[in-house]
Amino acid sequence: MRHVDLGALLPKIVEIVCQAGEDVMAVYEEGSLEQQDKMDGSPLTRADLVAHRRLTRGVAGLGLGFPVVSEEDFISFPARCGESPFWLLDPLDGTWEFIARNGEFTVNVALIDAGRSVLGVVAAPALGQVYWAGRGLGAFCRVSGALRRMLVSQVQDQAVAPLRVVVSKSHLDEGTRAFIDSLGRTSLLQAGSSLKFCLVAQGLADLYPRLGPTCEWDTAAAQLVLEEAGGVVVDLQGQPLRYGKDNVLNPAFIGACSLDVIPRV
Repeated sequence: MRHVDLGALLPKIVEIVCQAGEDVMAVYEEGSLEQQDKMDGSPLTRADLVAHRRLTRGVAGLGLGFPVVSEEDFISFPARCGESPFWLLDPLDGTWEFIARNGEFTVNVALIDAGRSVLGVVAAPALGQVYWAGRGLGAFCRVSGALRRMLVSQVQDQAVAPLRVVVSKSHLDEGTRAFIDSLGRTSLLQAGSSLKFCLVAQGLADLYPRLGPTCEWDTAAAQLVLEEAGGVVVDLQGQPLRYGKDNVLNPAFIGACSLDVIPRV
């Protein structure tokens, strides 16, 4: 990637994502979702679209010239597969959580270079939380106004404490259930959207298995947050998730505080 100061860029992206979060909350508080279904059957609300517009204008307005790829603009998808770095946007991750009004939805932005996230921001506006990371810069969060650097926790001996496993609130499939059952003693947490990565990054969970389908925009920003907090996000062959693939779908993956807690699958 040409010379980009990630440390200087990151606060600007945090601001843009938080502004998009405010737009989402305006729709959330109105209660008028104007919901429709996409071609794949997943829901689309007015909040998805207003956040999409805010994010695309915001990152394009930085003048870096990188392509902008958004979940809500299928015409932009081919730009993922070029040689240039690109922005990868998920304007509203956890639309089902938004519709259920449980607050566990996020706005996600990542900058991708050579198949890896080099900058990631995740905001959960209804919860007053924002998480961000830059490659080599560490991971940080602001929760209820308190700012701190995030580090994963060291897993205790399972003979003393169960493995803390976080799973999806809306997409817990049978394969993931079977995987969890194979782990031995576990304590199960549920969370929506990319907040599952953030729970591991904060040291509040040890393992996040996701064996069901996800797309690149669902994971890119939060993967970097977890990695920069000292954790890992790998496929079932132990390789980090990559971006800008021919297929927008991710393979099955596991996020964890350490490779040591991931069993052979």
